[in-house]
Formats: sequence, C-alpha cells, structure tokens
Amino acid sequence: MTTKSPPSFIPFALPDIGDDEIAEVVDTLKSGWITTGPKTRRFEEDFTAFLGSSNGVETGLHSMAVNSATAGLHLALEALGIGPGDEVITTTHTFTATAEVVRYLGADVVLVDIDPATLCIDVAAVEAAITPRTKAVMPVHYAGLAADMTALLSLARRHGLKVVEDAAHALPTTCGGRLVGTLDSDVTVFSFYANKTMTTGEGGMVVTRDAALAQRIQVMRLHGINRDAFDRFTAKAPSWYYEVVAPGFKYNLTDIASAMGIHQLRRAPAFQRTRADIAARYDVAFADLPVITPPRPLPGDTHAWHLYVLRLTDDAKLTRDEMIEGLYAAGIGCSVHYIPLHLQPYWRDRYALTPDRFPHSQHAYERMLSLPLYTRMGPHEVQRVIDALRALLG
Repeated sequence: MTTKSPPSFIPFALPDIGDDEIAEVVDTLKSGWITTGPKTRRFEEDFTAFLGSSNGVETGLHSMAVNSATAGLHLALEALGIGPGDEVITTTHTFTATAEVVRYLGADVVLVDIDPATLCIDVAAVEAAITPRTKAVMPVHYAGLAADMTALLSLARRHGLKVVEDAAHALPTTCGGRLVGTLDSDVTVFSFYANKTMTTGEGGMVVTRDAALAQRIQVMRLHGINRDAFDRFTAKAPSWYYEVVAPGFKYNLTDIASAMGIHQLRRAPAFQRTRADIAARYDVAFADLPVITPPRPLPGDTHAWHLYVLRLTDDAKLTRDEMIEGLYAAGIGCSVHYIPLHLQPYWRDRYALTPDRFPHSQHAYERMLSLPLYTRMGPHEVQRVIDALRALLG
C-alpha cells in the first residue's frame, strides 16, 4: 500500500529571478565594484526612462536608488524640511514604515481612515485632519491601486501642503493615464522588497522633479557627503577630497542589488500582466462566494496587483482567522495587509487611538486576507488556491 504525499506548499509570495538578473549580478561581482557605482547609476537612468515611456515626453524626473522604501520616505520628508512641531497626515491602513519615518524627524503623525471602496486614504478625512501644523500628506497606493490623486493634489495645493506618495505597491500603477511617479506630487517612493512587483532583494527608488530636493536626497543618502565615492574614485583625475555638508544617513543601494533591478525593471510590464491575469481568474472564481473582491482601477488605468485582498462579507460561514487556518491546512500561504496602525501598541498609546475613529479600516481589517499572487504561480497553483477557498466558503 502506498501513501499519497501531501501537496507542496504554495507560499504567499516568491521572487521571480531570471538568468539575466543572475548573469548581471555575476558580472558585478567580477567587476570589482560591488557597492554603489556604475550599475546603480544605470539602474537610476533606466528607471527615469521607464517612467518617461508612458507618454513619450521628457519628464524632468530625478531617480535616486536607496536601500529601502523606508529610507526613501525618510529622505523625502527630511529634504522637505519636516521636523519637530510639524504634522504629517497618512492612512492608518498601512505598514508602520509609512508613519515611522515621520517620527524619525521628531514630527507627529496624524492617522486617518480609508475609503471603504478602494481601501486607499480617504481624501475627505485628510481635509478634516488638517491643522495649522500640517505640512505634508503621504497617500499609500494600497495593493497597487492608485489613491484619488486628483482630489488629493487639489486639496494639497489649496492648503499649501507637500505630497509624498508611498508607492511601495505601485509599479507600474497608472492614475489618470499617467504612471505613478510622474504625477504632480513632490516626491514618490517605490519599494523593491522581495515580495514587491519587482525586486532587488532590498531596495527602493526616490523620484522627484525638484532639482533642489534631488540634490538634498543625494547628499543625505550617503553620510551627507557632497561627492559620491564612484565619482571620486573613477574620475580621470581621482580626487580624494570631499566635504561632509550635513549629518546624513547610510541609505545607498549597492551595485549587486541594482544589477538585479536593471533586468527586473525590464520585466515589470510583463510581471504586471501576469499578476492581472491571476487577479482576473480569482475574480471570476469567487464571484458567487460571500466575499468582496478587490476594487478595480478606473477605466483606462492600470492596477499593479501587488496584493489580492479579499474581504469576507457578514454572511460568510467562517471568520477571517478560520479562513487563514483552513488555507494553511490545505498547504496555501496567505497574509493580512494590514493590522492597522491604530491597533499597534506604539501608535495606539502615543496618540490615544481607538478603533471607533477608523471604522472603515477596522471593518476591513477584521474581514480581510491576502491570497498568493506572484508571477511564478502556475495555472495549477492558482486553481489549488481557488479550490481550497471555495471548499471553505462554498
């Protein structure tokens, strides 16, 4: 008698690393320059060109590679002059990195609720939270769907506020037909963490049109030094001299990571199409179940599909936690995005936050789970997720 082996585990996410990425990393290792240097510069130039490719016009953008999106958000706010006494408004429904960078600078975070339809920041709630201390707003393009940037940018202009987009989920998301990163905000920050829509392992990109902001970010990302090491050590007439002009940070991206990014960026459009196909297949499969499927972008726009987040309706026979346990028992990984900041001890206690102040985020959190959605998923793996979920809820 033979026993049937259990099915392999389907993880929540897996990076999609190809031969070109591997070859570029090997080339970097052999080159003798493995920290920030020629590959990082090339990656930055490619990223600027990628953002400009959506409409074929000169964007005037500056792209600066950093070692995480968290670092990028910190650098953006620092360059904008955010400091003690200031307030920055962002959504409670995000990872703590979005908010923690405000505290790095001694400023205060003001958390607001989400739009229950999109799960992105509620623009009306932002307007209600503005005080004389408010200096900036940080929207999050949740799961890869653009926030209502038209309304948010209009609001920011009326009140003289800076806008920093947390675009960690949003490559290549579009809003009003324009790629996120080319909108009229002050700074946009992307993430290349291992589970994002493209990856460098760890890393991020800061994008701005403002040359003065770009210069400040470039200086502050590497110890406040006014010349990059690559420039100092590769010039025809090498110059050992440099000046420390500010107390900067250690936020540079290595050439090893950038080598991956060069090729991941080229694959980003194909990655998006694969993710969108899986999301569409999920939508059809779950249409008759007691769930709310993720919101779709406005006509003509693109969803990056970093996450596929289901919400259980009130008549579902299982709770969210029971669903997660059932899926794990079936060999399927899943997650929750996110445990809102108003429930996290630090933010809850510092600002005396209670769930009733964030009813839409709280309601969504109690009912949401994120299903596997990654480009290495084969059709049979997608079907296993569908079958398992239907068996639990059908």
